[in-house]
Amino acid sequence: MGVGVSTKELRKVYTSPPPMAMGAAGFSMLGARGAAKRAFEIVALDGVSLQIPPGEIFGLLGPNGAGKSTTIGILTTRVRPTGGQARIGEYDVWRQQVEVKRLIGVVQQRPNLDFALTAREILVFHGAYYGVASAERARRATELLERFQLAERANDLVRGFSGGMMQRLSIARAMMHDPEVLFLDEPSTGLDPQTRLLLWEIIREYNRSGKTILLTTHNMEEADALCRHIAIIDHGHVIAQGTPAELKASIPGGYLLRLRVSRSSAELVESLQRLPGVTEVRANGDDVDLYADRGGPLIAGIASAVSEAATELHDVHISEPSLENLFLHHTGRSLRQ
Repeated sequence: MGVGVSTKELRKVYTSPPPMAMGAAGFSMLGARGAAKRAFEIVALDGVSLQIPPGEIFGLLGPNGAGKSTTIGILTTRVRPTGGQARIGEYDVWRQQVEVKRLIGVVQQRPNLDFALTAREILVFHGAYYGVASAERARRATELLERFQLAERANDLVRGFSGGMMQRLSIARAMMHDPEVLFLDEPSTGLDPQTRLLLWEIIREYNRSGKTILLTTHNMEEADALCRHIAIIDHGHVIAQGTPAELKASIPGGYLLRLRVSRSSAELVESLQRLPGVTEVRANGDDVDLYADRGGPLIAGIASAVSEAATELHDVHISEPSLENLFLHHTGRSLRQ
């Protein structure tokens, strides 16, 4: 049947800084340690509501610091929410942690493997921790090592593994107890293109067995290739949700033309706005963004409008409808900024 995931008006406010922040310039002016703690407050999540059906691959997109990892942290019982509700299937994440942990597998942003163990030992011990029978965990370990192309290094200590190999092993470990819900926090970070494609195929295979997968990423290609539904988060708020196709179709005009000019002006913006097919024009300093229903055919009109505004056109970049353009439209900045 599968297990779904949901959050309702989820909030998380951090009221104490990490230890290193206490000595930072921003806090040293406050004097006493207690005063610094009272003055510190970061709203990481501010009313995040998500509904992820069973058996779905769902993506959380956003730049660093947007709230993606905090959301994952709450849903995997590592972070206590300040308010709202989070559920895995029928279970409340914070009140029923034991039941939730039996259902989930987690891969964090950075591998946290035991360097004193071999790859096979890491998988087998993880299976034992979750009560998988001896013969079954040996079988699963062998199967996963082969699937993740780690069989030749199965009996090597992981301290000698590359970053990509550690990431693959971390994902294999999370699958060892066959969880109903798999959380992947930036799963393809640091992977070469070939390994990334291998990972994508493994994720699809696991999902085809009825498992629910929630991944965070700032890789638009990854989200578009894997996810049935996506939520884009920025500054702790969900700014857009839907299928990749729906989200791309919601951009005014679809195409984005980014212009670099010598000098932007109200006159130039007005001239560009009158061009056929242009739905929206935004100026930001000497950069001008045009949203339109076409790309290349507008270049002649753009050049004419720039000339009439007594300025110079230095560069034009045209991009087709994409999730990156959606993020730019909602926030005015790149997803990777």
